[in-house]
Amino acid sequence: MEQQARPYRSVLYIPASKARALEKARGLKVDAIIFDLEDAVAVEEKAAARDLLAEALTQDYGTRFKIVRINALDTEWGVADAAAVSGADAVLLPKVGSAADVDALAKLVGDVPIWAMMETPLGILNAAEIAAHPQLMGMVMGTNDLAKDLNCRFRADRLPMMTSLQMCLLAARCHGVVAIDGVYNAFKDEDGLLTECEQGRDLGFDGKTLIHPAQLAVTNAAFAPSADEVDLARRQIEAFEAAEAKGLGVAVVDGKIVENLHIVTARQTLAKADMISSLEE
Repeated sequence: MEQQARPYRSVLYIPASKARALEKARGLKVDAIIFDLEDAVAVEEKAAARDLLAEALTQDYGTRFKIVRINALDTEWGVADAAAVSGADAVLLPKVGSAADVDALAKLVGDVPIWAMMETPLGILNAAEIAAHPQLMGMVMGTNDLAKDLNCRFRADRLPMMTSLQMCLLAARCHGVVAIDGVYNAFKDEDGLLTECEQGRDLGFDGKTLIHPAQLAVTNAAFAPSADEVDLARRQIEAFEAAEAKGLGVAVVDGKIVENLHIVTARQTLAKADMISSLEE
């Protein structure tokens, strides 16, 4: 399944230093896993975590997309991390500031797809050139680090973060790159999580990064097409095809005009629903 075609509703961080968590992840209903060698791993555990992850990546994770977040290349662990991503579907680089950072990693990992953490003001301002890199396949919002650098307050509506979120989305959509929203820190707050998931979905994100398996069900549901959306998509396609058969360029469904651009979205909705169903089976 091609990277851009598959669903990325839920993208769960797993500490690469925790053997039990690595094993448990093989049975979770998650679309993608970020095996974390960076923030989730203490300095004294970095080398051991790298070895543990290498063993884990030889195991069967089914259809779950496997991403390894390495340490930055200017740290003492970054280059060794980059050399240890065999078995991963992609490598995630933290604190990407420019396309040159992606270039530096590409020279170390060969043709392994690269994802970028978008978590610094410089990275946000350079989002377009980062997304345009030929090896860049995904962008992940690092909203906690970004909020720290922006000196902004955490608000339920994420207003202080909105420019950064939308700049990365624009860049990602220009270049066919996957765009994943940042984490929701209060992992026991399902209502707050749902609100932020719905906002991220409304903005256009493909999915959301998560810090705890308890967040999976809410996130998977929020970023999947709803039954009503699937029903509407089918009815739009049927109505438009019937209109075309009569030589018409538009149709009407539920009192609203349906044009070809709506049919493109409708077919994408049905394709995504079908892919989610096949993955869950």
